[in-house]
Order: sequence, then C-alpha cells, then structure tokens
Amino acid sequence: MHKFIDNGTVTTPKGFLAAGIFCGIKKQKKDLSLVYSEKSCTAAGTFTLNKVKAAPLLVSQDVIKNKTNVNAILINSGNANACTGDKGYEDALSMQKYCAEKLGINQSEVLISSTGVIGQLMPMEKLLSGIDKIIPQLSAQGGFDAAEAIMTTDKKIKSFAVEVELSKGKIIVGSICKGSGMIMPNMATMLAFITTDAKIESEFLQELLSFSVKNSFNKISVDGETSTNDMVILLANGESNLSIEKNSPDAIIFQEALTDLCITMAKSIVSDGEGATKLVEIIVTGANSQEDADLVGKAIANSPLVKTAINGEDANWGRIISAAGNSGAELDPNKISISFNELPVVLPNYNIVLDEKIASGILSQKEFQIKINLNGGKHSSTWWTCDFSQEYIKINANYRT
Repeated sequence: MHKFIDNGTVTTPKGFLAAGIFCGIKKQKKDLSLVYSEKSCTAAGTFTLNKVKAAPLLVSQDVIKNKTNVNAILINSGNANACTGDKGYEDALSMQKYCAEKLGINQSEVLISSTGVIGQLMPMEKLLSGIDKIIPQLSAQGGFDAAEAIMTTDKKIKSFAVEVELSKGKIIVGSICKGSGMIMPNMATMLAFITTDAKIESEFLQELLSFSVKNSFNKISVDGETSTNDMVILLANGESNLSIEKNSPDAIIFQEALTDLCITMAKSIVSDGEGATKLVEIIVTGANSQEDADLVGKAIANSPLVKTAINGEDANWGRIISAAGNSGAELDPNKISISFNELPVVLPNYNIVLDEKIASGILSQKEFQIKINLNGGKHSSTWWTCDFSQEYIKINANYRT
C-alpha cells in the first residue's frame, strides 16, 4: 500500500518548496530552514511535555491549538531561544511576523521552531537578514538543504518520503527531522516536519499524527532527556486533490504509511545518537497491560547500565531484568525470559542458558534485538535505543564550546 521513495524529502509531495541557508547563528554551517506551500495547509502538531518550553514552541503550539491554516514553517538551529524570558518570546513573535510579511501571508500562518543552545538570546539581526535571503531560494529541490540546516550534533541528514496508494490514486508524504542527543520524547532535542499533498481536515490530521507519534517518536531514547524545544509538525495542502476521510479504508492505509514513516525517522535519530555505535530494538511481550509493557520498554531503553553494557558488548542480562523490575510495572520476575535476537539467554525461574560467545557476536552487530517476555499477559510494546559510549560524554561535556 505504500513504498519509500529514493531521495525522498519534505518537498517530494506536490506543492511544497523549501530552502536551507547559513545566516550566521552558527559559525559556519547552515542554520536556517524554510518549508513553504503556496496553497494553505491544515496543520497538526505534537510538542514536548517538558514544563520548560522554548518561546518558539509556545508560539507554534498556539497556532496548532487555534486550528489555523498554515503556509510555512521557519526553523533555525544553533540557538534554542529557550529560558530567555519575555525578550525571547518577543523575538519569537518577531521572527514569525517578519517571515509572514516577507511571504505576504498572515502572521498566524507561519509556524516557527528553534534548536540549539539554551539560555542565549537570539541574534535577531542575523535571523531577520536570513529570512530576507532564504525566501528567494525556495525551490522544489530545497528539501535536503532544509534538512541540513536544522542539524545540531547530528552526523547525517535525515530526509524521507513515502508514496501511498489510495483507492482513487496516489499521494505522497515527505519529511525531514533532526535529533541526536537530549532524546527521550514525550514529545526530544528532536524536531520533525512532515508534509503531504493529501487533503485532510485538521482535527482528523491531529488524530493521525498523535497516533503515529505515540508509536514511533515517543518510543525512542538516546539519553532519557526530554528537551525544551521538541515538536513534530504535519502539514496537508491537498494538492493531490485526493481527500482522506475519517473511518474510511484510505484512512487506515494513510495511518499505516504515516506511522511507518515516523518509525523510520525515529530509528534514524536513535542510530545517529550522540556517540552511538549500535541501534537496539527492545521488544516487550507478555505484559498484563499496555501500560506495563511500555513501562518495561522505557526502563530498559533509558538504563545507563544497559546502554553501557551494550557498548561493551557484554551480555549482562542482569541489568535488563533489573531495569524491568525497577520500571513500576506489575510483573513476576520468576516468569521472565530474555533473548538477544533469537538466542535465549535466561528462561523462567532464572534458568540461565547464556552462550557468552554467540551472545557477544550478536551484541557486536550494529543492529540487534533485546526481547523480554514477562509471560504474564497479552500486551506488548516495541522501543528503540542506542548504546552509551565515551564519545557521548565528550560531545556533551563540550556542547557550548
């Protein structure tokens, strides 16, 4: 029903343009992105649950709450405009207003986003000058430049698109995202911007996005930190002339495609985690409730002891079962079984069947699975995490310098 498009990006859907430039917020790298649709879009968004929220996020959150149609998303990197008080909020509004004026649209039709260092005022002269420069560079080929310009400690550009076969034709869903550290989304420093040329009413668009985020971005962890600026935005401009209605077969098809796209983006963030050398899928089964399954998955994904053991390729299953037991989930530790990929490690009643050599070989791979069966119920959950390396400490010890 859907397939990924080679070199897909946020401008692959019809009617979307983008650009990414250097405006001087960073020392040398691209630091300003703009995504634009001449045709007005319905918009949906999910935002960080951190009580400390950056000024641009508050501005964009209000736009989404008011169900305002949107034409543009302006994003800068290098400065988070977080913890900057009234001046930071005024700067965020100025950023939104200036961009809208230059595009010839209403201020409320521009979403804004920032990522970077917390607690520093935005260099507004550079930013506003950048808006002047970026608008003439908008193009259907600008998606990869836009993806590059939102990066902070990311090592690679993250850009994807899927083609979706609906009952009356094809639509496209495109995306760019960034994230490498400060990742534990409850909605992390993680940004994702998704576009589609399907026509979808705003309230239903929000339902679709919330479901996909819950099952993708909200099940990843690099370091257990939830940032001040995290958001996922979805715009639908209807340029395909194909509508997706609630409770229709096409809605099911679109939801599957959107969730698959979000999982792909989420995994790309984890695999590019600061200092990460391994992408690990954690599969929890046999839980008494969905909440218990999620609690266990989250606890293992966040555990520094599990993550350092993974980095050292140490099949230390004791750290895994300990994290599960400390998760707050209802479980019987005597019933738990653990495996790496298909290799059993420990069976119920602490029956240890670990083959150290084979297990070490699995843990040396760049991608593998940790499976934990609680053997108590029918609920399951899948999470994604990465290892902790010395490089993670090095990156974050010197982040501001």
